[in-house]
This record gives sequence, structure tokens and C-alpha cells, in this order.
Amino acid sequence: MNKTICLSGILFGMLSVVIGAFGAHGLEKVLNAEALQTFETGVKYQMYHALLLILVAVIPKVSAMAKKTIFWLLLIGIIFFSFSIYFLATNDLTAFDFRTIGFVTPIGGSLLIAAWGVFAYHVYKSFD
Repeated sequence: MNKTICLSGILFGMLSVVIGAFGAHGLEKVLNAEALQTFETGVKYQMYHALLLILVAVIPKVSAMAKKTIFWLLLIGIIFFSFSIYFLATNDLTAFDFRTIGFVTPIGGSLLIAAWGVFAYHVYKSFD
């Protein structure tokens, strides 16, 4: 499981660089400043949580079951949070109104928060 978690973190990290570069260089002329800032927020949160995935994978004191829980919370959280933000920021560029799926953004954020909570609990517990 550690390999899967670490490789997922690396993949999400790489994707955040690619998506961030696309936003900075490919969207700067077609999005307003507010939409670009929103897009950048998605990129930042994706990278933060990619790094957290890598950290979770390499910490030996956290149990395999806890790592699996954290992994799924982060995986779904990143997809719901960051990717919905990408779609919402670029909403004016498509025919589909992504505001109709905007409700998944706070769900994703809640899953990311839950992952941090589970991680904190298991790290704290491991020092007993």
C-alpha cells in the first residue's frame, strides 16, 4: 500500500505542475484575474495534498489500515475539491455549466480535512 500511496502522491504532484503551468500560460489570456486565482487555489491544494500522500507513505509508525483510510480520503478529496475548482474556474469556456456540480467542492474539502484529522490522530497515537 505504501508504494501505491507514494506513487499517487507523485502523480498528483506532477499533475499539479502540469495543470498549474497550463493555467499560468494557457489560460491567462482567456480567464479574468479572479478565475485565474481560483484555478491557482485548486493547484495549490492539489500539491499540498500530493505531498501529504508522500509523507503518509513514508511514515512507518502509522498503521496500514490508517494509511489506507487516509489515502482514500485524500484521493477522493483531491478529485472533488481541486478538479471541481478547475472546472468552476473555467466554466465560461465551456457549454456545460459546472456550477451544477459545485456542491462537490465542499465535500472534497471536508474529506481533505478528515484526512488530516485521521493522520493527526494516528501520528499522535503512535507516540504512546
